[in-house]
Amino acid sequence: MDTATAAGPATRIRIVLVGTQHPGNIGSAARAIKTMGLHRLVLVAPQKYPHNEADMMAAGAEDVLNAAVEVATLAEAVADCRLVLGCTARSRRVQLRELRPRDAAASAHSEAVAGGEVALVFGRERTGLENEELQLCHAAVHIPANPDYSSLNLAAAVQVLSYEVRLALLGEAGGDAPAALAPVNPDAVPHAELEGFFGQLADTLEDIDFHKGRAPDSAMRKLRRLFVRTGLDQKEVRLLRGILADAQRMARLATDRNGG
Repeated sequence: MDTATAAGPATRIRIVLVGTQHPGNIGSAARAIKTMGLHRLVLVAPQKYPHNEADMMAAGAEDVLNAAVEVATLAEAVADCRLVLGCTARSRRVQLRELRPRDAAASAHSEAVAGGEVALVFGRERTGLENEELQLCHAAVHIPANPDYSSLNLAAAVQVLSYEVRLALLGEAGGDAPAALAPVNPDAVPHAELEGFFGQLADTLEDIDFHKGRAPDSAMRKLRRLFVRTGLDQKEVRLLRGILADAQRMARLATDRNGG
């Protein structure tokens, strides 16, 4: 695939920076993605932006920086995406499939070629992505750095993944076939609709007293993984939400009969 052909899928891949603390890292990230043929940058609640340091560190990638979209939450940043991959250190609390950068790039490439919107998400410099944010991701991406010194600058991490995406877009990854995720259902609902379903599901479980006094977080994490992995389409979401609505209605009737 030549450079011009690679540009099409590249327009459907965005780099998302969450809660970036140092404005210079935003500028450096803009430069990193532009060198690899990517141009879409989304900033989620940056602590200092706009800022002169970001402009200075962009060094020729001012067009990427000026076109960056700023939003308040990660959910908003990935609302229309069919594939969301979160770059993070290993986490025991959020059990996601873990991909190496080359595998993540292969997945991003496949989804973008199929016409889906893709987000590669990077967390805060010190604390990374919060567990609630990782729950919005289909898989986690782990860069296998030196275990004795694994600290990786944010812009460097962006560069690593952007480079792998570049190779995938150009069809030059080589070596063994990457362990990409199974293709996302082309009719899968975007994140915004899926989050609406998850909100109603959480409310319904409360209405029917499913948790029996137990903390709901564990069950919801497992249910999220199940439905995200399934890749629900709009008809399936409408069916499930109809079932939930009936369950909520029956729960209200039972409460009314019992004088609650």
